[in-house]
Formats: sequence, C-alpha cells, structure tokens
Amino acid sequence: MLRLGTGIGWRPEIADAVERMPGIDWVEVVAENVCPGHLPESLLRLRERGVTVIPHGVSLGLGGADRPDEGRLAALAERAEELGAPLVTEHIAFVRAGGALTASPRLEAGHLLPVPRTRDALDVLCENVRVAQEALPVPLALENIAALFSWPDEELTEGEFLYELVERTGVRLLVDVANLHTNHVNRGEDPAEALARLPLDALAYVHVAGGFTRDGVWHDSHTHPVPRPVLDILTDLATRVAPPGVLLERDENFPVPAELEGELSAIREAVEAGRRAAADTPSPGATLTATTTGAISKPSTADTASAAASTGAAGEAGKAVVADPATGTTPPPPSPAARQRVGVAQAAVLSSLVSGTPVPEGFDRVRMRVQARSLAAKRADVVAKVAPELPVILGEGYREAFLAYARTHPMGGGYRQDALDFAGRLLKTGHLADARTRRNLREWWLDRAGPAPRTPGPAVRAARKVLLRRA
Repeated sequence: MLRLGTGIGWRPEIADAVERMPGIDWVEVVAENVCPGHLPESLLRLRERGVTVIPHGVSLGLGGADRPDEGRLAALAERAEELGAPLVTEHIAFVRAGGALTASPRLEAGHLLPVPRTRDALDVLCENVRVAQEALPVPLALENIAALFSWPDEELTEGEFLYELVERTGVRLLVDVANLHTNHVNRGEDPAEALARLPLDALAYVHVAGGFTRDGVWHDSHTHPVPRPVLDILTDLATRVAPPGVLLERDENFPVPAELEGELSAIREAVEAGRRAAADTPSPGATLTATTTGAISKPSTADTASAAASTGAAGEAGKAVVADPATGTTPPPPSPAARQRVGVAQAAVLSSLVSGTPVPEGFDRVRMRVQARSLAAKRADVVAKVAPELPVILGEGYREAFLAYARTHPMGGGYRQDALDFAGRLLKTGHLADARTRRNLREWWLDRAGPAPRTPGPAVRAARKVLLRRA
C-alpha cells in the first residue's frame, strides 16, 4: 500500500505558502489546471524535493451515460506521466448529459452531479471505469461526491453501490469525509453507517474540507475551515482503517498560512484520536495493522523509494477486470438500452437544472431549485476566473447580468466558451446602456474570439492592469 502522509490541495494562490509549510508530504493538483510541458515552477520544486504530486480530475464524468471521452482520458494519462504520479483520481459523478444517445441537446453541468444508485447506473459506471483503467498508466481511485438532492427509487445504498463498484472493477476509493457530512445534512445518510459499509480495504486516501449552510442545506464549498463534525467523521474512519493519506482541500478564500497549518494539525490530531481509540478498543471491523498505523506521518525513505517499484504491480492490478463475485465470471458490458435509460434520466435532470425545464417526477423541487442556483453561481464564479477582465469591464453589474444570461442559456462547451457566449449575447441584445462599457466589451470579445490574434486594445490593457494591481 502506498503511504502518502499529510497533504494539501496545491493551488496557485497558495503555492509559495505550500512550499514553505512544514509537514507537507504530498499535494494534489486539479488535473485540468496544469499543462504538460509547462508545469508551474512551484510544482517542479516540490517534485524535486520528493513531494508526491497526484492529479485529481474533475471533467471525465465517469458516471455519465456515454463512454469516457478518449481525448480527456489521454489528457489525464499525460498529466499522470508528466507528474510522475503513483495514481490518479476522479469522481463518481456525471457532469454532462444529452447528445446523440438521447437525441437531445448536449448540456454541461459545470459541476459534479450524483448518479442514481440503480443497477443500470452501476453497470454503466463499472464499464466506464474499466475503459478508463485501460487508458491510464497508473491505478485509478474514485471519490464519493457531495449531493444537494437525491434520486427517487434508488435500488442501492451508497455503501452497497461503492462495494459492488470496487468488487467488479478493482478500482480504489478516495473517501471524502466532508462529503459524507454533506450527505448526512442534506440526505439524512448516517456517516457511521456509510463508513461501516464501505470497502475500506480499497482506500487510496481521504479528503477533508469545509463548507457552510445556506437555503437549509450544507454546501461543500472548500472555502471555509473544516468543521468539527467533519473531523469527527475522520476520527471514526481512522478507528476502522489507517488512512494511507489525508489531504486538506481549499479552493478559495484562502486564510493566512498559519491558519492552514492549524487545520492540518487538527486533521493529524483527528487521525491520531482514531488510532488511539482503535488500539484501546479493537473491533472485528478494524483493519489497523502495525505496518499502516503510521500512515499519517511522514513516509520513510524506504516507503518513498519503493513507491515507484510498487506502482507497476499496483497499476496492473488496477487495470484488471475483476470477476463478479456472485458468478465468478466477468460481467458483460451494459446494454445500449441501459445506457440510453441512464442517459434519458440524466438529461432530464440536467435540463431541469440548467435550462428551466420541469423537474422530473419524484425529485424534491425545493432541493432542485437550490441545486440550480448553486450551479448558476458556480458558473458565474468560474467564468470570472477564466475571463477576469469581464467583471472589471462590467463592474458591479457582472454577476446580475451573468445569472440572467445563465437562466436561459445552458453551458455547452466549457467555461471559456461560456465567457465568450455571455459577452456575445450582451453585445447582440444591446442590453448595455453605457456606450463605453459596450465598446470595451466588444474590444474584449474581439481580442478573444476574433478571426485572428490581435493586439489588445486600450480597454483590455486597462482591465489587465487593474487585475495586476489586485494581485
């Protein structure tokens, strides 16, 4: 088992602080945010120091009805090789729906959405995972996600769903204890019961993060301190198995380094509390051993040296198609009809969230409205990141204008295209009363979407100067 230790999510905004932070054994980077051949200097320096870097994908959508996109898989594989990663991770989620499979418009969620815990969805997910395993050069681990809504008529609990997934594919698990807390608040699912049913012998590592309550639900924001209930779930997990690694996720609203270090200390203490509890009162389900109880401490030189050697064998095991334990045979791929049933259901859900079509029967309409607002807010935030000149050009009216646009224009081609489409729509409809703003927005749009590269005009240069001053 690869022992990672204590880690933190690497983000450009805290790159310098992470490099100086004591006790950081490994980092995780969002795979889509790094470019092979042009890795950030900070990541290169960390790697030179022997810090493990693991790419964490967010766009594969392995829980979707379609087979995984070959281009996205190739990109994830390339990043794993470039980073020298011992494994890669993704999510048990769908992120897009529609298209040829359902003869409906192709829609992008821009976020991770829960798959229905049905036999059809499990069959589709298992086959998609096998396709991904064959395309990746290292083992794959999948993360349980947070959910704001539940699917009606589910046939399996989360524990049963994940147990069968691991048994049938050999995939490893990335257990996010913050997401277990989210599902406890939002869906009434007991974290202890969920942990008791998970195949923790397949645990790759653990995520810990903070969130907040709004609209009567818990939002897994990654922008707030880790709350005590999440740490308590981590302690419970550590009584059952020694986590090979635990990682703190923080995506925005970064505190001073001392506060991040304090959260990392609290995480270590929570794991140690679980280890002590397991040692004092061993239970039949506990899987702590002498070789893994130190997993949250700094890996030894021998561990680090053997990681590369063990990755080859682990990679082969991770690629293997595991026989169905009930029959001893390799399960057949899902039928086209099963994929279509999953696709139709997911397209109806996503369309209601991003296009305003009716909420499918059986879903909680209030929760679906909360999810729809959350998706729109996330779109506005991410577009402001990938096109930071837009909030500067539009000023305080940016967010209101974007949310109005999002209500009737679902995303179909990623966030950068979303930014262009939003600006183009504003220019086309003439809703900008201020002539200067309209002129500046047109200049930005031509700079990004024109038929050929052009020298940025005064408005774009001015917006970029504002952004540099803010940085």
